[in-house]
Amino acid sequence: MMNDFFVSMMLLGALSSGGSLPFWAVSNQYGLMPEGGGALGLVQAYKPFDAGKTFQWEAGASLAASYAVGSQFHPMVDELYAGARWNVLRADFGLRHREREFLGSDPLLGSLSVTEGHIIESNNARTMPGLDLALEPLVVPFTGRHLLISGHWGDYKTLDDRYVDGALVHRLRAYVTWDSRKHFYIQAGLDHYALWGGTSPKNGEMPVTLDNYLRVCTGRRASSSGSRSDQMNVIGDHGGAEQLRMGWRESAWSMVFQYEKPYSDKSGMRLNNIPDGVYTLHWSLSDKDRWISDVLLEYHYTMWQSGTIHEPEVDANGKQIDWHTNKTLNIFGGDNYFTNGEYKSGWTYYGRSICSPLFTTGTVNDVAQIVNNRFKAVHMGVSGKLFRIAPYKLMFTLSENYGTYRKPYISPSSWNSGWNWWEPDTIDRGLRQLSAAFTGYVPLRLGCRSTLDVLYGLYADAGSLLEKNFGATIGVRCTIR
Repeated sequence: MMNDFFVSMMLLGALSSGGSLPFWAVSNQYGLMPEGGGALGLVQAYKPFDAGKTFQWEAGASLAASYAVGSQFHPMVDELYAGARWNVLRADFGLRHREREFLGSDPLLGSLSVTEGHIIESNNARTMPGLDLALEPLVVPFTGRHLLISGHWGDYKTLDDRYVDGALVHRLRAYVTWDSRKHFYIQAGLDHYALWGGTSPKNGEMPVTLDNYLRVCTGRRASSSGSRSDQMNVIGDHGGAEQLRMGWRESAWSMVFQYEKPYSDKSGMRLNNIPDGVYTLHWSLSDKDRWISDVLLEYHYTMWQSGTIHEPEVDANGKQIDWHTNKTLNIFGGDNYFTNGEYKSGWTYYGRSICSPLFTTGTVNDVAQIVNNRFKAVHMGVSGKLFRIAPYKLMFTLSENYGTYRKPYISPSSWNSGWNWWEPDTIDRGLRQLSAAFTGYVPLRLGCRSTLDVLYGLYADAGSLLEKNFGATIGVRCTIR
């Protein structure tokens, strides 16, 4: 039957004028593209859910091999998973790509958004093996079908070479939606992650026990056997994002506004880090065959981070102390998004940021970690179909990058300098960067169940953060259904 099973094979070549490929040639590409010029081969086989059945199952496998000029072939298991669905309950096990939102004219071109709808987990890094249990939108009784709840509960394992070897990941996502069932809807959500367990060069093995797992899930401190940091705060490295989304739907078009704010401690969860976050506006036509069917505008701001002062020590009650005056304080600042003192690799995987690719990575004392988490950026994405046939995606990203509070790109920074984010900034100086991409494909039909697509991409970088660079990709993809 149609769409019961399909196989896809792709071969892509890449080149650049510099030593590495431009930003958008490698970002949000599942961590598969080589960093420099070379090639990528990908073979995929999928059996999707059958929406016509009450109990459904799915499975998929994706094998990749990349080659960088002057290097060797690098084979990778991209996806390998199985899943089951019954009514609104779903379970997925194995390696599976993350969800993409704010899509354009064709899902195969990916998202128009930098974050792909989730600042915590875009598709910028490789996939992690694990188990994900999901509650798909469930109508709350006695609400006239207007109130819905949904969420995910997941546990994963890191396989890369990182500071805390074999660290585990716990993930919780919860959403509440009010839907008018006509035009307007609004959704609030929480997306939380925790890195825990593993073996640390400093603290040795972090015990993986049921007690510690429950402490991680409930955000509690470690017992007396845990590290000093885990006893003062919570077990592991916790972070996440709070999300607010509003949408309006018409038969011919729809519009969505989303504000998503990261946090790394209680101050962020208490909204002390506003105005930090990603502001997204997506306008989309129902007719995807138009020259322009989707337009997305996005503003990124992560400069405040709950303030420029941070007091790391706490008293017996868990409140911070100013050791100069011995007074208890409620000061939280320098949130330092997606980094951690004990889990030094932070929210990275195979050297790439798991979160938005604007949180760029580097190597510090032989440890890959996020080195740029303070930035401002304006992003635009446009999508449609050339001649109403060939899907394309056009993206421009203009950013100003400051590094971190403690290690700015250009010294000095505003670390420990003051509190008011609205005051004129006379200290911080950033590195400006422009990255652009124009990607798409030309579909060619081979038969009733086979297609051949010619893939292309043009990319450019200019600025002070990344070298001036031009790049291109060209390839073919054959799909058999």
